Amino acid sequence: MFDDISIGRDNLAAYACQWRQSRGRLFPEPVSPTRSEFQRDRDRVIHSTAFRRLKHKTQVFIHHEGDHYRTRLTHSIEVAQITRSLARALRVDEDLAEALALSHDFGHTPFGHTGEEVLDELMRPWGGFDHNAQSLRLVTRLERRYAEFDGLNLTWETLEGLVKHNGPLVDDMGEGLKGPVPLPILEFNAQFDLDLARHSGIEAQCAAIADDIAYNAHDLDDALRAGLFDLDALGELPLVGDLLRTVRELYPGLDAVRTTHEIIRRQITAMVEDVLKVAIANIVDLAPASDEDVRGVGRTLVRFSAPVAEADRAIKDFLYAHVYRAPSIVAIREDAKQVVRDLFRAYFSGTAKMPDEWGMNWQAALANAEEDKRARLVADFLAGMTDRYAINEHQRLFDATPQLR
Repeated sequence: MFDDISIGRDNLAAYACQWRQSRGRLFPEPVSPTRSEFQRDRDRVIHSTAFRRLKHKTQVFIHHEGDHYRTRLTHSIEVAQITRSLARALRVDEDLAEALALSHDFGHTPFGHTGEEVLDELMRPWGGFDHNAQSLRLVTRLERRYAEFDGLNLTWETLEGLVKHNGPLVDDMGEGLKGPVPLPILEFNAQFDLDLARHSGIEAQCAAIADDIAYNAHDLDDALRAGLFDLDALGELPLVGDLLRTVRELYPGLDAVRTTHEIIRRQITAMVEDVLKVAIANIVDLAPASDEDVRGVGRTLVRFSAPVAEADRAIKDFLYAHVYRAPSIVAIREDAKQVVRDLFRAYFSGTAKMPDEWGMNWQAALANAEEDKRARLVADFLAGMTDRYAINEHQRLFDATPQLR
């Protein structure tokens, strides 16, 4: 009865990931009569508990600072929009690309990168903490919704893209390219080989560059809204300074809010168009005939040109100095670190019980676990918290909780 339904896109480029040739799932499942394998992955991501929790996870500013600042959820949706635009223009699988964009921040802790830094510090005796590895752990183990398996049982291509969207993790000899490969990735890779020494498919490369484009633009937008600097401070930045001058010439006397939006939308467009120009030139030059050819090229095809890469670095440096290291943000970061430290030590020592959440009896899991497993379970629980939940738990367990303002 479903023979006339078009499942997925059939006019993709030869170098796209083809859902009919997927390497499959760790736990085999019947093919859907109405959705492609990558559509199913995207849908499972959207319906997951981890996706809903992104609503109350910090991007830069703490959750209660204002309704209009980005959260991990709104950021992920914005990344997905840019990713789909890139994927469509390059004629690769939009559903796979979107699944990666929507899940790329699953492993982030409460309080943004602050929470990750302190959790990595606390977990150092047991292999550290890495948000990409935690994303993999969530979609392969910690989501508990299905009767026949833990995790979401995503396709090989989605898992590969989630782990390797920033490039290979090991060299040809198996040595980590950026230090030791996080243990959760190595453990899963032993079950389901993700080909860690090669690049990912183009869909994952689209999601990775879209993440850079989105957070550069939107962190500038949020910081301007927060009053951490004014529009004139952007004047010396490559690309952004030129856009500021263009908008002011076109619209003299335009208010700051509209000026900011005009700059940000032009910044996103300029970066997307630059990426497409470079990617298309790379594809024409290398003529990959399959997604395997893309993985074997040995470099990223979807990337910025040299001038825009330089502008990207300058924007990141500016954000680091004026936003992430702003005195008001640093003070909040220190308080947030204390919340994470207190909670970890209380749970790990056993002085506080972890409540049953997300379909998991945490105390039962901790009861007979060895020290390294106990630490990882505590890290799982903490990493899954939203900002609000972490603050509420701290208030439940301790007499005084930082205000994070």
